[in-house]
Amino acid sequence: MLAAQVLINALVLGCLYACIAIGFSLVWGVLNVINLAHGSFIVLGAYGAWWLYHAFGIAPWYALAIVAPLFFVFGYAIQRSILNQVIAAPVLVTLTMTFGLDLLLNNVMIYFFTADFRKLTLSPPVGSLSFGGVVVPVDRLIALVLALALTFALYVILRRSRTGRAIVAVRLDRDAATLMGVDVKSIYAIAFGIGAVMAGCAGVLMALIFPISPLVSTAYLTKAFVVCVLGGLGSVSGALAGGLLLALIEGVGSVLFGPALATTLSFVLLIVFLVVRPQGLMGRKGFE
Repeated sequence: MLAAQVLINALVLGCLYACIAIGFSLVWGVLNVINLAHGSFIVLGAYGAWWLYHAFGIAPWYALAIVAPLFFVFGYAIQRSILNQVIAAPVLVTLTMTFGLDLLLNNVMIYFFTADFRKLTLSPPVGSLSFGGVVVPVDRLIALVLALALTFALYVILRRSRTGRAIVAVRLDRDAATLMGVDVKSIYAIAFGIGAVMAGCAGVLMALIFPISPLVSTAYLTKAFVVCVLGGLGSVSGALAGGLLLALIEGVGSVLFGPALATTLSFVLLIVFLVVRPQGLMGRKGFE
């Protein structure tokens, strides 16, 4: 029973980790920008879900329809007005820029919400399901389904839509895409906006399960980075595989060695992959 419970928990967390990492991977792969503000975007999305529920009674799964367009506009505006000015600069410049943005967002959230942990508690509770001795809270199942839906939606956008194909083209060869008539600056902004949408929506889903505080933004950023390395940069399915692997390692590690060492194991796995298989499980040059 314990093994089944660990696997179920790993499945839920793995899909959420994938949802966290996909937007980070998209921005890194297309813009060559390591967005250090990604964790703060996630926490901001969680606060958005918390505020919408407590102020207007809007459930988190409905809040996604509000958070997604707002975060797209937010991300698009940041890229066009700030990051686009230094997009051709060395990686260290954009790294410093997003680090400053992360500090700004983090302090703004602390100012308005304080650093205290808050919990989005649904009323009435949605309860839990039990089968074969395995207990699964319904809110986690909802988060699992929505995380998979968001991941699949991005997969379809990148494969089927004209904009998605343009994003892939810019990722593969920016100069060739420019010669084919692609507006690279617009694609950069759209890709960053989509990355912000995925981060904000992931925050909404994480709010269903975990307490919210600006202090956890670094933990979410770390998860995104580890999943990208494990799964492979530039792969939607790789992000899903990396998220599931990370969640499984953390789950098994918590049972065998205690929760305190679970994160340590994930970093050990990260180092092993960087040495043995730096491209990750399913890494490839372009997006699927």
